[in-house]
Amino acid sequence: MTALGNFDPEPTSAGIHTFETHAPDAELDELRARLAAARLPEAETLDRTERGSRRWGQGVPLTDLVEVVNYWRTEYDWRAFEQRLDRIGQYRTTIDDLGIHFLHRRSARADATPLLLTHGWPDSVVRFIDVMDELTDPKRADAPAFHVVVPSLPGFGYSDKPATTGWGTEKIAAAWVELMYRLGYDRFAAHGGDWGGNITTVLGGRFPAQVLGIHTTFVEGPPGLSTDGLTATERAWVAETRDFWRHRAAYAKQQATRPQTIGYSLVDSPVGLLAWILDKFAEWSDTEDSPFETISVDRILDNVTLYWLTRTGASAARIYHESHNALDPELRVDVPAAITAYPRDVEKCPRPWAQQRYRRIVHWSEPEHGGHFPSLEAPEYFVEDLQQGLATVLATKR
Repeated sequence: MTALGNFDPEPTSAGIHTFETHAPDAELDELRARLAAARLPEAETLDRTERGSRRWGQGVPLTDLVEVVNYWRTEYDWRAFEQRLDRIGQYRTTIDDLGIHFLHRRSARADATPLLLTHGWPDSVVRFIDVMDELTDPKRADAPAFHVVVPSLPGFGYSDKPATTGWGTEKIAAAWVELMYRLGYDRFAAHGGDWGGNITTVLGGRFPAQVLGIHTTFVEGPPGLSTDGLTATERAWVAETRDFWRHRAAYAKQQATRPQTIGYSLVDSPVGLLAWILDKFAEWSDTEDSPFETISVDRILDNVTLYWLTRTGASAARIYHESHNALDPELRVDVPAAITAYPRDVEKCPRPWAQQRYRRIVHWSEPEHGGHFPSLEAPEYFVEDLQQGLATVLATKR
């Protein structure tokens, strides 16, 4: 038995196998030993009595990291997360010679619509585990229900690590269409954020015969658009996004150009992996001082431990090498689209720009709260917004 779990030797259908996770005790013991023996740098040279984002101005503060590391070593329960995944339903299939892991939960409702949810980096299928129950079997009878499929991106989690180049967002989108077809879903809706939003855009643009419509929290207009005619708020969005890419995107440039180099640290050091990922949860969440104001430490450690046990720090980083700035500038999405711009997300696209690529926006939402990980930060609101957006999408005549 390995950290990658067990396979059911009998396929359920079309080469799909059930899957269970169970990391060997020895690997969990080794993780705790590495955490206990970690070598840490001195504290950051900032005023550590401050509260707020300035306290994180040089990255993850030492006191915060030590607290999480100690909890990870002495209290965190990986087995509870494994059991959670198994209860949801895990599967694997091989597409284009690459093993793809996914969660799949069918709704009890006869009118349910197939829905594909795609995560990004530095998250994983963890992004959606707290919303799957309500999406499949909503408490409100008038809310739409979905058969939910959540794949692990190639190189992430329990999906295989590509051994060659080529697994960029275009190929991933095509693989997702094949995955849904194997599950019996000839037509489906799609949602995504971060890289998942990019892939969802490709799905809507390249596969209109299969994709009923999309909902996304990541929107990228065609390049070279003018700010003329934008509102003051929209101009501020543009300025914030440009500032992010100029001053706060070193992680993306590193992973796009040298994923192998940073990968050694991410696969060898659990503390290094934790800091690399926790930094983004802190900066990209709608919080004042700590990501744990809205996301539980257990959920973040579920995500980080999944990266650690599957040794995917390097392979996950390579999605940047494959697809950074690679969205086709000519791609247009003509299926109905619902778009949500959360206020503390790192990239927000003005609606006039979005309409140049997504030419049938039927629902546009600007919540008062929320950041880059809304399904983890505000799961109840996220579900309601997704339900409303997709209900509008599905009601739109094609």
